[in-house]
Amino acid sequence: MSLATLEQAKQLGLTEDEFKAIETHIGRVPNFTETAVYSVMWSEHCSYKNSIKYLKKLPKTGSRVLAAAGEENAGLIDIGDGLACSFKIESHNHPSAIEPFQGAATGVGGIHRDIFTMGARPIATLNSLRFGKLEDAKTKHLLKGVVSGIGHYGNCFGVPTVAGETFFDESYNTNPLVNAMSVGIAQAGKTLSAISYGVGNPVFIVGSDTGKDGIGGASFASADIDEDSAKDLPAVQVGDPFQEKKLMEACMELLETDCIIGMQDMGAAGIACSTSEMSAKGEHGMKINLDKVPTRQDDMLAWEMLCSESQERMLVVVKKGYEADMIRIFDKWDIHCEEIGEVTEGDNLEFHHQGEIVANLSADHLVLGGGAPVYDREYTEPKYMEQINAFTIDQVEEPKDLQAIAKQIVALPNICSKSWVYNQYDSMVGTANASTNAPSDAAMLRVKGSDKGIAASVDCNSRFVYANPKVGGLIAVSECARNISCTGALPLAITNCLNFGNPYNPEVYFQFVKALEGMSEACVKFDTPVTGGNVSFYNQSPDGAVNPTPTIGMIGLLEDIETRMTLDFKNEGDLIYIIGTSRNDINSSEYLYNIHGVKHSPTPHFDLQEEFAIQKAVRDLVANKQINSAHDVSDGGLFVSLIESAKERNLGFDISYKEGIRKDAFLFGESQSRIIVSVSADKQSDFESALGTINFEKIGTVTAGDIKVDGASWDTTEDFVKPYALALEEALA
Repeated sequence: MSLATLEQAKQLGLTEDEFKAIETHIGRVPNFTETAVYSVMWSEHCSYKNSIKYLKKLPKTGSRVLAAAGEENAGLIDIGDGLACSFKIESHNHPSAIEPFQGAATGVGGIHRDIFTMGARPIATLNSLRFGKLEDAKTKHLLKGVVSGIGHYGNCFGVPTVAGETFFDESYNTNPLVNAMSVGIAQAGKTLSAISYGVGNPVFIVGSDTGKDGIGGASFASADIDEDSAKDLPAVQVGDPFQEKKLMEACMELLETDCIIGMQDMGAAGIACSTSEMSAKGEHGMKINLDKVPTRQDDMLAWEMLCSESQERMLVVVKKGYEADMIRIFDKWDIHCEEIGEVTEGDNLEFHHQGEIVANLSADHLVLGGGAPVYDREYTEPKYMEQINAFTIDQVEEPKDLQAIAKQIVALPNICSKSWVYNQYDSMVGTANASTNAPSDAAMLRVKGSDKGIAASVDCNSRFVYANPKVGGLIAVSECARNISCTGALPLAITNCLNFGNPYNPEVYFQFVKALEGMSEACVKFDTPVTGGNVSFYNQSPDGAVNPTPTIGMIGLLEDIETRMTLDFKNEGDLIYIIGTSRNDINSSEYLYNIHGVKHSPTPHFDLQEEFAIQKAVRDLVANKQINSAHDVSDGGLFVSLIESAKERNLGFDISYKEGIRKDAFLFGESQSRIIVSVSADKQSDFESALGTINFEKIGTVTAGDIKVDGASWDTTEDFVKPYALALEEALA
């Protein structure tokens, strides 16, 4: 095998210092195949070398945690009665920027494999999507491709897409964000680990053949997007949802046997990653014969096989003597199942190809937590913060025709109905989704065989994180928890997808560090440990970095799903309250950003103690059946939340302004820690007494369909719903 040169190492993404460190460790110059393996394993995508220092500071422990962050392919939380919930969110941003259909589709496939690799059956998918300006042709192309890819893979695989968010901002013009989350249910104590041990135990590759699609995908995800990125199309994987469905069923059946030592999905870095991570965890080595790997193309080189990210593949270590049981199950499901090696003593990975040892490396030295490098980058507060801190509300003249403004706001791309998106997803398959005809702030999932419900949500307002990374991080976790609490469920844990620009940019790294500080503080307060996720750096083009977007995926638990609360007003005459406090605040709102064109302003008001108390109060109100609906005030402000609560049953509302604050701030401001609830008139006294010291405001009543604001008649709910419902579809026509 030819020895690698420094120039080749750099082309593969390694630095000069990293290449020297490899030489020092192995005591010789690595060959090209070994260097290629190091390049993917030490890429940002696999090693977290620029983020692990701060990831370690996130809270990861809790009484319900069965698998903490970094221990397994996904997090695992105890939900009682011998059941566990596995969940995780990951990004597929760079592939989706180049080939949106396959990029998004394989993102969905990959996150489901992380769940069923552990022995949990996926029951739901969520997603968080970010695109550039909607009027741009490229944005429309990317949006249509991504949504089609998600729908294709999820619908064919047979797991419902139950919730998500779609956000538009010019910072994502070149580099969209595609974050996919999967939720699964397992029997506690019957899950699998991504581990390898037991000298002589056979190693199998199962699933699809290995091809040249996805080669170097981990390295591709660890570089900026530029005009030459289209040349990296082979780094985009190609998915087959029907193959994955069969693979899942075979793996679930395998779980019922006693023949498995460990199993891991072949995601980023493929065979190189799964062999090294499983071996390092089990403190053993492997001897692998690449000639036995089923391939799609003839004459694949060793490094291509090792670094390929072809989809729908697993690495499985089986107890010696149980090979026939393994093969029988995979033959039944018509899935390739090939023995390619065995577990060895020590921690060495020895890869053979065509009669040669093509790579001989230490598993531990390749992986995160072992020999992979750890960096601490410089960071400085962004210069744009001066503009943000200079803003005051007095700089904005209050409009005279607020009804006209309201009509504009409900039709904004970030506010309007995303039915064009979610109607392409199958939300009913599997019968676990309890939210289809009963909308709530978080998706509600039935746990079959029990009375329990899992609430699931994804959230991040990147505009808030841009304005103040720490406060934005606090709000991202808190708003996700608020959605969970509005259903009556108790927030349990989070997974995160940390989307940022180039970590070598000190201002980007400042955003990253401070956002994690805020997330960590909120997670400690809500007792929602971080169970896993991923970091996606290099979401950057020549135009600059995307807005910092630490997307939060959260699950919560409702012991009795029949007690869940929905967001829709129920009855004419019910009283409408805001739990929380209206403020003279339009900071970083859709109203300020898109109606007035003010791009730099502080985050809206936020207080973590206030947020925590309000959420607990709402959960208690739901449990005691003292309210008829609950919906948080978020994007678009109070008016948008009222429309969303009213439209489900063709009802309306009659509200009054709060004295002492601007009318536009009351209707469209996005100050945090506010939840709209509706209350039966005969429960008013008990409701107000139950809130105790929690701030609340009675703002009006539910009507039959007309809207009145401070005594003035506005158009009906239906008149506002029309632009709300049609804006996205019309923009894409």
